[in-house]
Formats: sequence, C-alpha cells, structure tokens
Amino acid sequence: MVETEKNYLDPAVLNKVSKLEMRARLVVEGFISGMHKSPYRGFSVEFAQHREYVAGDDVRHIDWKIYGKSDRLHIKEYEEETNLRSFLFVDQSESMSYAYDGGMSKFDYASTAAAALAFMMQQQSDAIGLHLFDDKLVKSVPASNTRGNLSNIIHNLEEAEATQKTKIGSVLQELAGHMPKRGLVLLFSDLFDDAEHVLRGLRALGQRGHDIIVFHVLDRDEVEFPFERMTMFEGMEEMPELLADPRSLRDAYLAEVAEFRETIRRGCLGQKIDYVKLVNNQPLDVVLTSYLAARAARAKRFK
Repeated sequence: MVETEKNYLDPAVLNKVSKLEMRARLVVEGFISGMHKSPYRGFSVEFAQHREYVAGDDVRHIDWKIYGKSDRLHIKEYEEETNLRSFLFVDQSESMSYAYDGGMSKFDYASTAAAALAFMMQQQSDAIGLHLFDDKLVKSVPASNTRGNLSNIIHNLEEAEATQKTKIGSVLQELAGHMPKRGLVLLFSDLFDDAEHVLRGLRALGQRGHDIIVFHVLDRDEVEFPFERMTMFEGMEEMPELLADPRSLRDAYLAEVAEFRETIRRGCLGQKIDYVKLVNNQPLDVVLTSYLAARAARAKRFK
C-alpha cells in the first residue's frame, strides 16, 4: 500500500469522509490489501463434535489429547456455516459521541468498524442484522444477506444520534431474549455501565449459544488523559460538569480506567468471549486485520 493510502486510513483524515459507506469501503480495502485470503473466514468455522476414527479419515483431524487419555483415536468434526447469522450491537448512548480534538467520535469509529465488517460478511453471503441501543433497544434491522439489507444497516447507523444514557447490561439481557437462534454477536460499545451488569448481560447472550466478540471502543483522551491546564470537564449522560486540575487527577483516573477495562477483559475471557480493545486514533484496517488474522489462526489450530 502506498504512503498516501496509509495516511488516508488515519482516523483523523478518515473522519473527513462524510459518507459512512465510503469510509467502510476504504477500511475494507485497507485490510484485504495484499492478503491472499480474507482472515474473516475464521468467523465461520465452528466445532461440532468428536467421533471415532475410521480408516481413510484425515489424520490431521485426530484429537491427540483424547488419544492420550483414552488410547483411542477420535476425529474432531467442524461445521462450515455458509449462512452464518451475525448481529451488530452498536451503542448509541451519549458517551459514545465524545471525540478527541480533530478525531472521530467513538460512535462514528464504532459504526465504521461495524459497517466494514458487515461488508465482509455480506460478501460471504452471511446474514447480518443490527441492533442500536442506549438505555433501551432503539432500532433493529433483521438479519439478511441481501445488498438492500446492508444498505439499510448503513442508513440506520448514519441516522443514529447519540443522546441518551446507557444501561448496557439490561439491554443485553433483553436482546438475549429476542435471539433464540445461535449466531455471531459483535458488540461495539464503550461499556460505560457497572462492570458486573455488563458481564451479566454478556452471560445471558452466551447461555443462548451465541459466539460473542466485544469491541471495547475508547477515545484517545480516555486512555491517555493528555490534559495539562485547568479544564472544565463536561458531564455526559446526566453527570455534572467538573472544573479541575487534570494533573492532580491523571494517575487516579488512568488507574480507574485500567481496572475497569481489566475487569471486563477478564470477565470476557472467563466466558470464552473475544475481547478487542479499539481506540479511535488507531487505523481501523490495522486493528481489524490483527484481530481477524489471530482469530482465523486460532480456528485453524483447532481443526
């Protein structure tokens, strides 16, 4: 990829592209450029069951761990789900509207990532749906693999306004009740709710058999806290304003954010949920390529 293309995928520059569809296409072109096979294919490989080995089976699929315990050969079987059902859960609460000076808001960044992955899934003929939420479910687009449905998803992401409080934990539990069929859930949120409530909501989805990926979307200012002078911090989601010297708050603030993120990360790990940190000053093509390639490699190891 030439240098100008790399610069164009910088979030601060990408933010100047007004249409979400165009931004998403640029990201997709960025993370498939130079790759021989889309790493996204790791999404659709799912373990099904073990069965006893019979003559003629591919020995590469023998589960040697079971052999070591039982002294009997078993084969690991996998399903290729050609019509994978995927659901984008996108947080449109007020805190997602924050953006560092000159950067994309967390919501725009999350929407671009979601739309880019939706393009990839649509190309594989997988069905994609959308749920937008704040403190309640705001908008739903049923899962479908048509181009018209993809356009509908992008239109709803473009029209969404981040203005309300969030209750992500209760919303996830509500959505779990509306999704009886197993599928792939991609959650995009800053997760600004009580950590235990968030993990409880994720657990409700996991108990339904869904494969879940949490994209934890954070702003550059939230992870670096670069403020130096006396600053008026504007409250969001009905929180008050606060005039403070940021230098006196920095260490405590960063420790609090790190502890919250680690609680979520460990909670996801304990539930076998993928956790991906997204910071809105990172080139999306790089972040998504790294994650998708790692997921595909992990799936390949278990074949």
